[in-house]
Amino acid sequence: MGKIKQGILGGFSGKVGSVVGGSWKGISYMRGKAVSIKNPQTLRQMEQRTKFALALSVLQPIIAVIRVGFKRYAHRQSEFNAAMSYTVRHAILGTYPNYTLDFPNLLVSRGTLTGANNAAAAAVPGKIKLTWEDNTGIGEAQPTDKAIAVAINPTKGEAAYITEGAPRSAEAEQLAVSPFWAGDKVEVYLGFISEDGKEVATSAYCGFVTVV
Repeated sequence: MGKIKQGILGGFSGKVGSVVGGSWKGISYMRGKAVSIKNPQTLRQMEQRTKFALALSVLQPIIAVIRVGFKRYAHRQSEFNAAMSYTVRHAILGTYPNYTLDFPNLLVSRGTLTGANNAAAAAVPGKIKLTWEDNTGIGEAQPTDKAIAVAINPTKGEAAYITEGAPRSAEAEQLAVSPFWAGDKVEVYLGFISEDGKEVATSAYCGFVTVV
C-alpha cells in the first residue's frame, strides 16, 4: 500500500496499483511498475549478453585507459559504457554463440586529435617497442602530444599500458610487460593525448607481437 507524505497533492511512497512512488535526493517521483519478462532468454537477449561479456573481457583490464581515451564520448554515459557500445557494434565478429573479438577494429581511444602515422610494434626482451613517424603540424598534431600505448594479452586476460608516454616528436616508446607473458601473442595499440589532456586521438592498431 502506498503512503501519502504531504497531503493529496504531495508525493507518495510504495505501490498504488501499477504505479510506484518514492523519492531520490528529496525529489518525489512516480514510475510504472516493472513488467515481468516471460521469456528473458530470447535469442536477441542472449546475443547481446554474449557480446557484452566478450567486450567486457577485453576492456576491463584497460579501464584506466578507457577513462582517458573515451572521455570525449562520455555524454550521458560513462567513458567505459561508450567504449563498450563501440566495441559491441564495431569490434565483434561471428554469429551467436561463436563470437570473436575483431582486434584490428578495436579502439582504446577515440577522438579528433591527429592520430599516429605508420605506427608499428616489435617485441624486445621484456618490452614492446612502439614506433611511429612524427607528423607534427598535420591537423592538430603537436610535438608535445603524449603517447597512449596499450598491449592486450587475450590469453591471460591482462593488459599493459601507458597513458602519458613519450612525446609525439620522440617517435618511439617502450612498454614494459609481465615476464609471465613470454611466448604469448599480444595485440598492440597506439594513441595520443594532448599535453593539456583535453584532446585524444583515435588509436591505431599496431598489429600483434609475440612477447620475448
